[in-house]
Amino acid sequence: MPLSQNRVLSQAGEAAPRWSQHDTSWTLSLFGTAVGAGILFLPINIGVGGFWPLVIMALLAGPMTFLAHRGLARFVLSSSRPEADFTDVVDEHFGSRVGRVIALLYFLSIFPILLIYGVGLTNTVESFLIHQMGITPPSRVLLSGGLIFAMIAVMMAGEAVMLKVFAVIVYPLAAILAGLSLYLVPGWQLPAMTVWPQWQDFSLTLWLAVPVTVFAFSHAAAISSFVHAQRRHYAEYAGAKSEQILKRTSVMLIAFVLFFVFSCVLSLSPAQLMEAKTQNVSVLSYLANIHNNPLIVALGPVIAFIAITSSFLGHFMGARESLNGLLYKQTGLAMAKLDKLGIVLMFLAIWLAAVLNPSILGMMEALSGPVIAMILFIMPMLAVYRVPALKAYRGRVSTYFVLVVGLLAVSAIVFNLL
Repeated sequence: MPLSQNRVLSQAGEAAPRWSQHDTSWTLSLFGTAVGAGILFLPINIGVGGFWPLVIMALLAGPMTFLAHRGLARFVLSSSRPEADFTDVVDEHFGSRVGRVIALLYFLSIFPILLIYGVGLTNTVESFLIHQMGITPPSRVLLSGGLIFAMIAVMMAGEAVMLKVFAVIVYPLAAILAGLSLYLVPGWQLPAMTVWPQWQDFSLTLWLAVPVTVFAFSHAAAISSFVHAQRRHYAEYAGAKSEQILKRTSVMLIAFVLFFVFSCVLSLSPAQLMEAKTQNVSVLSYLANIHNNPLIVALGPVIAFIAITSSFLGHFMGARESLNGLLYKQTGLAMAKLDKLGIVLMFLAIWLAAVLNPSILGMMEALSGPVIAMILFIMPMLAVYRVPALKAYRGRVSTYFVLVVGLLAVSAIVFNLL
């Protein structure tokens, strides 16, 4: 009897449960984790290199996103212990000493992003209250503390509450992105299709666009918690269901984000894109300035607020889990106590960063980039040739593709830093 399209197979070849609200909720959570406030700068950062590099990166974005996150999910699932998180898996496969170094780097790659989001959320809300609402905001100490406490409270309320919050905030985000993309369609300016850049410039542009594209769609911070949830919910079907959810997340990301990127890029000339990059303003701010449209101006902070909030929740999930694992391996204390301690420490650190509003946040993000690329793309593919549980994926084209993309991303980031 043929299987329904909504069915996937377990490793034993048996039909897994049908698509459920649980799966939809996690799809929205992963989508929200990936779409941060950087989406407002993405059309400029990718589009400034020209039309054809944008087209090629758009074609590669789907496979890059899905295959890399599937590889990381498979790596977490490869543990012999069903309850293992990322820190446990790297310990098991690479040994205690190397595993702890990888786990520490993993935490340090996520945590600076939380600091950036804490600052960004405070600045966005403060600016919105002053310029759009005409309200004098409370002191930065109270405003930042209240915002960060509210977001962490969502995570402490449990998985069910977190997934509901994601559903509430991601649907409007997707709707606004689609609406703005459609609104800009009448103003599209089709580029000269026959004009190709010099090969040297073209290849350099493509190379430097790889990390931008990788991080625009990255939801690596939530993968370990996501896989853990699927193991609890689906047991032997966790691998198959994880892959199905990741595939639909990738499709959703590509559809909404790339439509927004193309719509913005085709609404602006190459000279305007370069001017926007020079001014270091978001694409909505630039579009609002040239079209004198107050609606676009108002939507900028709204998108930024929703995107920062959803991405903060997803990254906090990963940072919380990895910090708990690190603290447990160092102290051996009860996990419940360590969880509370870790949450308090992270709250204080994010709050302090939001109050101080430091200027080093961009550098912190740049330094966390290579680690994320190595953990998302390179390490799981190297594990394929080290871990017996992953040997079935050796020699596959997808394995080599993800490894090559990871090497390109890391090398491009290092090149930019130097």
